[in-house]
Amino acid sequence: MSVSLGLSHEIVGYLGAHNPLEHPVLRRCRAETIAMGDIARMQISAEQGALMQLLAKMAHARTAIEIGVFTGYSSLAVALAMQDMHGAAAKLHALDVSADYTAKAKEYWAAAGVDGVCQLHLAPAAETLTQFVKEERGGSFDFAFIDADKTGYRNYYDRCLSLLRPGGIMLFDNMLWSGAVADPDVQDEDTVALRELAAFAKTDGRVDMALTAVGDGVLVCRKR
Repeated sequence: MSVSLGLSHEIVGYLGAHNPLEHPVLRRCRAETIAMGDIARMQISAEQGALMQLLAKMAHARTAIEIGVFTGYSSLAVALAMQDMHGAAAKLHALDVSADYTAKAKEYWAAAGVDGVCQLHLAPAAETLTQFVKEERGGSFDFAFIDADKTGYRNYYDRCLSLLRPGGIMLFDNMLWSGAVADPDVQDEDTVALRELAAFAKTDGRVDMALTAVGDGVLVCRKR
């Protein structure tokens, strides 16, 4: 969500003024995506991007996975943080099925100088994750961000957790689903999938977790 759920314009402005300065290309990506209209709701908020950069640095992330790239704001934010720490050794694997949206993301990556960090995999995420498992990359990733089809979240959870090293961080976006998850009358498959993931993560002994109200709700998991 391009603005965190329930926040006034004044609070959003305050957050922007007190968070680290947004990279110029991040700012341009956010503005140009907002200009696309209603579809811009798929973009994360600026304060969520700042949090993700901090979490990536706290995890000392050198290798990352992103599922659901859209126009590239989140991947750019994380890639900038990773490049700042690791230079050319940083690698973010960006998984998406849309050539149109990711073409925009690639433009922003190049403009910010992280096109060498971000590697696009234009295929269904489940296929790419399966390939990573076959390549015996389990335990080799430091960070994962999932912002894609909600009914696929549980599958992505298990696959990404197997690929993360102990201490690695995994984030899931849209976990509040504009508040629908708290309304028992809403029973569509996306909402049910999000509720089920939140309940599962709470009892999963493999992770430490927190469900937060940043953006449209972010589930933060740390692999034990």
